[in-house]
Amino acid sequence: MPRKIIIDTDPGQDDAVAILLALASPELEVLGVTAVAGNVPLALTELNARKICELAGRPDMLVFAGCAEPLSRKLVTAEHVHGRTGLDGPVLPAPTMPLQSQHGVDFIIETVRKQPSGTVTLCTLGPLTNIATALQRAPDIADKIQEIILMGGAYFEVGNITPTAEFNIYVDPEAADIVMKSGIPVVMMPLDVTHKALTTRARIDAFRKLGTPVGTAVANLTDFFERFDMEKYGSDGAPLHDPCVIAYLVKPELFKGRNINVEIEITSDLTLGMTVADWWGVTDRSANALFVGDLDADGFYALLAERLARL
Repeated sequence: MPRKIIIDTDPGQDDAVAILLALASPELEVLGVTAVAGNVPLALTELNARKICELAGRPDMLVFAGCAEPLSRKLVTAEHVHGRTGLDGPVLPAPTMPLQSQHGVDFIIETVRKQPSGTVTLCTLGPLTNIATALQRAPDIADKIQEIILMGGAYFEVGNITPTAEFNIYVDPEAADIVMKSGIPVVMMPLDVTHKALTTRARIDAFRKLGTPVGTAVANLTDFFERFDMEKYGSDGAPLHDPCVIAYLVKPELFKGRNINVEIEITSDLTLGMTVADWWGVTDRSANALFVGDLDADGFYALLAERLARL
């Protein structure tokens, strides 16, 4: 039985690769894609989500627009990383598939209620606004969600949008706080692991050598995306953050982590959005997340190339 997932996303080049990986993996049944404001505003994230589904040959996929603003803050975006469109790099045609009329949050609530309890996993690739809003509107769904696999947070790598905060959590820290206190099993893919999933020339060339529209598009996406991080970190490539979420569901043995307590800072001006991860177990706060710290990068890129070749 394939694992039923909803992808909540703010595409973003790395989100695009994550969506493609999910749609190429028979182990997963994507029930729908909900867009949220994050890397770029909502009008672009929902458009980009549809472009990616069409690139994957899945114009039948249900794509919904969710929340355009964080719960209680002004939206912060990341065009400086992802470009003006959020998917700078390749030129992808305007999508012909429709945006669903239902709000993304309502789709999440309805789907979790409709499916058998404990069978829907939420794969979150952006700020957690849609998920927190769903939990606020429909507290009953918390017991029915199988798991939340989220890209967000950082501990040893600290921050990438402020000195102490990772972007997805920083954009809507109140939403992240609600999710982390929900009692839903959480797997967190922080910068600590995603910064080990670096693109290299050889890895990008492997995508290009697939010789398919998907392979070429992914090579062009990662080419564009890595410029910013290579300059910032002085690294040989850029971390492909979001595909770690999907890869974990397909091949969990690629990843290593610890069950620990993670709290979100929501009051400090200095460390707003920090994920305070009790990696060393120095508090008596109970574990609320599997905090992933390591991955087999070669295995991860081999999986990506093998799956993307199927599209």
